[in-house]
Amino acid sequence: MSKTIFEYSSSGRKGVTLPRRDIDTPLEKMIPAEQLRQKPARLPEVSELDAMRHYIGLSHKNHFIEKGLYPLGSCTMKYNPKLHEALVRHSCFNNLHPYQPECTLQGSLEILYDLQEALAEISGMHKVTLQPVAGAQGEFTGIKIVAAYHKAKGNHHKTRIIIPDSAHGTNPATCALVGFEPVELKSNSRGRCDLDHLRSIVDDRTAGFMLTNPNTLGLFEDQIEEIAEIIHSVDGLIYMDGANLNALLGIVQPGKIGFDVMHFNLHKTFTTPHGGGGPGCGPVGVVEKLAPFLPVPMIGKNEDGYFFDYAHAETSIGKVHTFYGNFAIQLRAYIYIMTLGAEGLRRVSENAVINANYLMALLKDHFHIQYPEYCMHEFVADSSWQKKEYGVSTLDIAKRLLDKGYHAPTVYFPLIVPEAMMVEPTETESKQSLDAFAAAMIEIAQECREHPELLHDAPLNTPVRRVDDVRAVKVLDPVFPIQE
Repeated sequence: MSKTIFEYSSSGRKGVTLPRRDIDTPLEKMIPAEQLRQKPARLPEVSELDAMRHYIGLSHKNHFIEKGLYPLGSCTMKYNPKLHEALVRHSCFNNLHPYQPECTLQGSLEILYDLQEALAEISGMHKVTLQPVAGAQGEFTGIKIVAAYHKAKGNHHKTRIIIPDSAHGTNPATCALVGFEPVELKSNSRGRCDLDHLRSIVDDRTAGFMLTNPNTLGLFEDQIEEIAEIIHSVDGLIYMDGANLNALLGIVQPGKIGFDVMHFNLHKTFTTPHGGGGPGCGPVGVVEKLAPFLPVPMIGKNEDGYFFDYAHAETSIGKVHTFYGNFAIQLRAYIYIMTLGAEGLRRVSENAVINANYLMALLKDHFHIQYPEYCMHEFVADSSWQKKEYGVSTLDIAKRLLDKGYHAPTVYFPLIVPEAMMVEPTETESKQSLDAFAAAMIEIAQECREHPELLHDAPLNTPVRRVDDVRAVKVLDPVFPIQE
């Protein structure tokens, strides 16, 4: 196990010398006595070099995109270009304050306005709000807009939203949170929506339909026009979960093929950092008839410049976040879009699709693939062969991947594929890195046949071994024993 920072401590060592205070007033006169320490804080005494080695050592025990391939399907753990970080940290952005007068924010407002317009163009939507700060909050905003639309029309009988059985778990949760009843739609033998089942459950109570396209199997929903016709025939709206937009940039505009509202994951598709609970950004785009319900303020433009636009405040669903969203995340996405341009964004998706299909071709003879046709940006393999023949589960394979130096793909999702492994390599991985990952997976498939006990005990060489999952669930304590 790693040393703690206290174990590096040696009396008299210093990692930094603080500047002398330029205020002569004693602390006792500046801070109430009851808030002053009675004895020095217990802090380690270490050199700067010791501190750096300790924390860099800890960081290397984790997995990150700069360290190796991150095949985390449906999460698009893309490389975050370092140019973004340098620009975002510039003082002209860092020193802004949300209460500044509009006239002093013209450059930043222009960026936000252009980002709204760019996302509208990419998606084929009429208007886009940048306010939501996560994909889940984007979903909430989008479904609130669906609810506001029906309320404005007096459609009080619209109480149900249809969701495919392959959907992300946030979809039914969002619908329930807004007050709708989620209704599950079955998938057909091709992994797409079962249209016969759809027709049987659509009725006058249908407020909308939530669809991820491509879906979580990595398959494009090629029946979207028929779905749109069915849903729109009862005055329902179609919501697109934009989690998989990385497959569509410059190729398909959701607003042009039947979708009425969608959210973007800037922290997925447009290479802004995410993970660990944030930060994120989940803008929402809508067709023209839904624009009056978007959160306020939007960013407007007139002959005098850029401004916070509250023009539709009376019909708006209101604010969904303080101020104007996660500006630093929006800025990174703007830089990415402006750097690549239309042609570059299309190449992003084309390369993501090529990489996923190449990797699937390398693995198809070693792992079962329930839907083996050409995929989009991700595919779903499973360990059904390994489990039936050798008693090795997907969890075992995921843990063994850690020993090979790779983060595991998304496992046991989507739920309609038993023992699922959702793999998404993204567009930035080279053929060499894809070959290396495939080699690791093929080696694991061989181990399943020859040494299944390795898989049951994995990981074997990580700083922390496999935890007791049952105990972890039952004993809600941040520290619990691990299996040696």
